[in-house]
Amino acid sequence: MLELNLVKESEMQAAVVYEAGAVPVYAEFPEPEPADGKALVELVGAGVHQVVRSRVAGRHYSVAGAWPAVPGVDAVARTPDGRLVYTGFVTPPWGTMAERMAVPAQFGIELPAGADPLAVAAGMNPGSASWLPLSKRHDQLGERGLATVLVLGATGMSGSIAADNAYALGATTVVAVGRNTTKLEGLAARVGADRGLRTVGLTGDPGTDTAGIVAALDGQPPSIVIDFCWGPVAESTFRALGDPNLDVDDYDVSYVQIGTTAGPDATVPGALLRSRNLTLSGSGLGGTPVAEILARLPGFLAQIAAGTVHIPYTTYPLSRIAEAWSAQDGTRAVVVPS
Repeated sequence: MLELNLVKESEMQAAVVYEAGAVPVYAEFPEPEPADGKALVELVGAGVHQVVRSRVAGRHYSVAGAWPAVPGVDAVARTPDGRLVYTGFVTPPWGTMAERMAVPAQFGIELPAGADPLAVAAGMNPGSASWLPLSKRHDQLGERGLATVLVLGATGMSGSIAADNAYALGATTVVAVGRNTTKLEGLAARVGADRGLRTVGLTGDPGTDTAGIVAALDGQPPSIVIDFCWGPVAESTFRALGDPNLDVDDYDVSYVQIGTTAGPDATVPGALLRSRNLTLSGSGLGGTPVAEILARLPGFLAQIAAGTVHIPYTTYPLSRIAEAWSAQDGTRAVVVPS
């Protein structure tokens, strides 16, 4: 890993990581200079997302690998003229968990009136992970629209929001798959039994898990699979998607790989790709053109403003970054100025 010798001209308070895998500490850090089309904005709230933790741990493919550094990939910030914007794309070693950040002047999506800025800070990253492929698939299907949406890893915040996003885009049925049966029951209770939500509790047994997914699909191939798990969960799903009881005449499945919580690799049966109309792709940083991301984000921001997605969060002042970093209460930690 690289070590940076930063010139200390003017400083600000920030969450600072001094080596890969370390817990951030509240400390002084050089203030960024807003040059080359950048604008200096002030922090309102930044989420402690899973991608942020992975980058600090050095496990994410987008990690910069230079220390010391400020964590954080996105934030709600206040512009010099007082507007609240959702922003990001901060140049390392700076991140968004600081009093101020230099962001691209052209990237600042203004919050709609009435939007909770901290819900935006908590939810845009985990929620846009599914909104991007779901809205794209919705557009592709046109008048057919989304029918059944299969969400693998529905018990985390990203998966739970994916279910909300699917319904917001017109899905008639959501099949929510996950290991934590208590959270699946909570999701079902929150969504409501009349909205076509089906749950599958994973057991870790490949045959049982495959049979559970097959039963939940009930003969209807999904319009899209949103996969936050990969690994053996994906393999069980591939077997389910190859089940002969699924309607082959109406088989047009988009399988979108987003996360790897169950494992980094999965074996894809060649026979499945040859015998079914299935498209396998990924969605993530670098895998989706920035222009497309920016074009689709306002649609999800509008869902947050309308309250159609459930985003539980807990706020922590920046000075308590270590506490926010270790929080395990089932909500998204959001750091705000101290």
